Amino acid sequence: MNQNTDTFPAILHQLMELGEAMMASGAEVNRIEDTLNRLGKAYGAERMNVLVITSSIIITMVLPGGQELTQTRRILTPGGTDFTKMEQLNALSRQCCAHPLEADALGRQIRSICGNGLPRPGFYAGSILTAGSFTLFFGGNLMDAAIAMAFAVLVCLLQERLTPLCPNRIVFNLLAALLTGLGIGAAVHLFPILHGDKIMIGDIMLLIPGLAMTNSIRDMLVGDTISGIMRLIESLLWAAALAFGFMAAIWLIGG
Repeated sequence: MNQNTDTFPAILHQLMELGEAMMASGAEVNRIEDTLNRLGKAYGAERMNVLVITSSIIITMVLPGGQELTQTRRILTPGGTDFTKMEQLNALSRQCCAHPLEADALGRQIRSICGNGLPRPGFYAGSILTAGSFTLFFGGNLMDAAIAMAFAVLVCLLQERLTPLCPNRIVFNLLAALLTGLGIGAAVHLFPILHGDKIMIGDIMLLIPGLAMTNSIRDMLVGDTISGIMRLIESLLWAAALAFGFMAAIWLIGG
């Protein structure tokens, strides 16, 4: 697609928006780099130099005639997991590679996809089902599963209300695990027939960064060593915060 040179800064900005949206939805680094490379060339760039790590995106477009444009985006929002958004963003990128949209139209499409959050009933239902299922899987009984499902609602509320107040994911995981653990410990003291460990296992599964850790290993295997190491360390810190939160709750509640 032949573009007026004046339109490339706007296109580059929208490519940055797309890359950040893909990162926020849980896409792996290699996928983001490949997508941005293909899109830049589809819009008329002669060469694309894209570097993506978990905390930054750097894109340099080499335009016809040799002019170069570079933008850098600092990524502060920790990557989540939203396969619906990821699928929609992938579909949009494929559409743009085949029939490139104007920069404004592309921006509207990205904002529309990012504005479509996970439906609240589905979010709660999935969390409740996950917590109850894992509690049963790890040896809990039906009553343990029911209590785990009740505390899954608390975890969902904390994810909605507490996340914006925390400076990073480590602090959120620590506080969420502490509050959930204290609640489970209090319930076990009131009803001694409950198995607190099985209930905690079911609820901690809602916060375990399993996908991020898996993506970190994949990044390292495909050669994105820096991104893989950063994501792995980040995932381990998130998991350690969860462990310390539940340990502190057990200690405070008296075992």
